Amino acid sequence: MLEQLKRLKSGIEGLDALLKGGLVAGSSYIIQGRPGSGKTILANQLGFNHVRNGGRVLVATLLSESHERLFQYLSTLSFFDASKIGGDIQFVSAFDTLENEGLDEVVKLLRREIVRQKATVMIVDGLLNARSKADSQIDTKKFISELQGHAAFAGCTVLFLTSSRLDDGSPEHTMVDGVIEMGEELFGTRSVRRIQLRKTRGSGALSGLHECEITDDGIVIYPRLEALYGHASRADQADMTRVTSGMASLDGLIGGGLARSSVTLAMGPSGIGKTSLGINFLAASTPEEPGLHFGFYETPQRLCMKAHALGFDFTGMLDSGALHVAWQPTTDGLLDGLGAYLLRLVDEKNIKRVLIDSLGGMTRVATSPVRLTEFFSVLMGELRSRGVTVFATWEVRGLFGPEITSPVPDLSSVVDNILLMRFVEFESELKRLLTILKVRDSIYDSSLLEMVIKDKGINLSKAAFKNAESVLSGTATTTTSR
Repeated sequence: MLEQLKRLKSGIEGLDALLKGGLVAGSSYIIQGRPGSGKTILANQLGFNHVRNGGRVLVATLLSESHERLFQYLSTLSFFDASKIGGDIQFVSAFDTLENEGLDEVVKLLRREIVRQKATVMIVDGLLNARSKADSQIDTKKFISELQGHAAFAGCTVLFLTSSRLDDGSPEHTMVDGVIEMGEELFGTRSVRRIQLRKTRGSGALSGLHECEITDDGIVIYPRLEALYGHASRADQADMTRVTSGMASLDGLIGGGLARSSVTLAMGPSGIGKTSLGINFLAASTPEEPGLHFGFYETPQRLCMKAHALGFDFTGMLDSGALHVAWQPTTDGLLDGLGAYLLRLVDEKNIKRVLIDSLGGMTRVATSPVRLTEFFSVLMGELRSRGVTVFATWEVRGLFGPEITSPVPDLSSVVDNILLMRFVEFESELKRLLTILKVRDSIYDSSLLEMVIKDKGINLSKAAFKNAESVLSGTATTTTSR
């Protein structure tokens, strides 16, 4: 039987997920990144979290910056607790010792402080300064090795912070058990923070780049959904039980309703009525099986007004707990952050049906369009596994025309059901067309339907295009006109 390594939780949910349970207790890690990348915040956040959980922390700085200035910056963050300083968390400056007496005396100083403090976590900020004082790579290795040895003997986990981007073959990298790299990239005018686990000796980890941000609560890390939920966290909840789409006329065309825990996509141009279909879907929510509007364009107030125009009391549903609304602007946010937020709301509110309006809104914050198919595939799979029936919208370009461009490649792997909506010019009128392109594992009516949005709901009719041809081109003609 394999022995499991003892873990030390960082208290930073996303980091513990990347590390598959936390840091390996008694090991040593380098946290590296350019100035301003968030290293000091991450390390101190971990330290204060560790103290709250009963641990003791020693923070040793090899920098010229005073602790008072550091406390001033950290005091703006919610994890900072000034009452712990000098007690469970001790700050020691080793800068003068390093400058005047060298690395050997720094090791002796920190060894004494580890014992005196009974530290279970030690943070050494300023490894680059120590490296600059070393006469050779051997001296750098010796410095790290001696600190590791003293810390391991005392059962202490060590974090070395450096503003230098060290190579994999550097003496520092070869000596430690793990390397956490933090960085920042520009995408157009947006700046996005990234974190990567470059080395995790003797331990599994989620590889690759992951997005993060600095908030009032400190560093928040969002593991890539594809890495976190490559296999759904729960058994698939799909069955052939039917739930209403919110429109009896549509239910009759798809075998009695949508399959529970399925994903339906309504795609069409702006103004065609995608959100209106979604509102009908959400209107079937109940306090026992609540719904969630996860939107990007309709504020809660506008959503309620729009629903009222269709004959639904969303305000009353919000008050009863049958409906919840999460609105976020498309000008800010991170793709994996949105996915994590959606899944958290589903769990917290016991959501059973979700309207995502729209998937296009989520893509606007994506920094890597090539991963969208994998991201949405994993997100929808995770929602299915949690017993959620999803109705999503996606705006496609072009009001008219014979070509229909899929919003993402391999769309069939992402969704179960597809509704295509288009504007059609027919008999001197502009009509809304809805047709069912796909319903997985079910028979369905593929007729061309006219969708009429009335003040008390939506009506679907087969009559309008019964004697028409070339309807999907956007300009229909009657078959009797020849």
